Amino acid sequence: MAFTRAAGKHRRPGRMHRTTARAAGIAALTTTGVLSTLAAAPALAAETPRPEDTGLTPVVTVGDSVAAKIDEQAVAQHKAAAQKQAEEAARKRAAAQAKKAREAKERAAREAERKRLNAFVAPISDSYVSTGYKTGGSLWSSGSHTGIDFHAASGTTVHAVGTGTVVQTGWGGAYGNQIVIRMADGMYTQYGHLSSIGVSVGQKVVPGQQIGLSGSTGNTTGPHLHFEARTGPDYGSDVDPVAYLRKHGVDA
Repeated sequence: MAFTRAAGKHRRPGRMHRTTARAAGIAALTTTGVLSTLAAAPALAAETPRPEDTGLTPVVTVGDSVAAKIDEQAVAQHKAAAQKQAEEAARKRAAAQAKKAREAKERAAREAERKRLNAFVAPISDSYVSTGYKTGGSLWSSGSHTGIDFHAASGTTVHAVGTGTVVQTGWGGAYGNQIVIRMADGMYTQYGHLSSIGVSVGQKVVPGQQIGLSGSTGNTTGPHLHFEARTGPDYGSDVDPVAYLRKHGVDA
């Protein structure tokens, strides 16, 4: 049966027209055998390759392997970073400990030097006082001994008894060759009858430093060291040198 449309203005096909057209098309397809071909579609679908034959599965497997390697790298990087942090922390601890030990050593050295500089020694080692302070007699113009004499052969080493600065050297009249040192505590020490002078005015000296050699120059009856403790650099300001030395820990 044929359907016709009135000639004239184009219009959108109505629902009845579309349904009729589809029915006619299906009939035509049946006639030409297209439906027979579509009927055979399940057989074509059965021949479709399986997913594992398409290469999809290997691609997924490779992806998992790469992911695993990435995870391993991440773990390795984390461990390396943790190890680096631990090593850096250990290095800092070691550096801090070394610094602390170095500072302690430096403090100990400074303390030892301070003690050494504040220490006093006898002007003659392994000797004794042969003539005491204020001993009377005609040998001294003042009528008494203004210092003490240490027994010593000529040429015996004479030491500075403590830290100080040399203020006088040279000939001292009755004292012969002498040295006068201003001590760090403000007192003065004098060394007389020397055969040799080994320091100069303005020189800094430390305890036990050799400053000269004993002798018998000046007004003396034989070689020895005349030692005085004074409140000033010149004659007449003397104090008891034994008491002065003992105050600083030296037995005389």
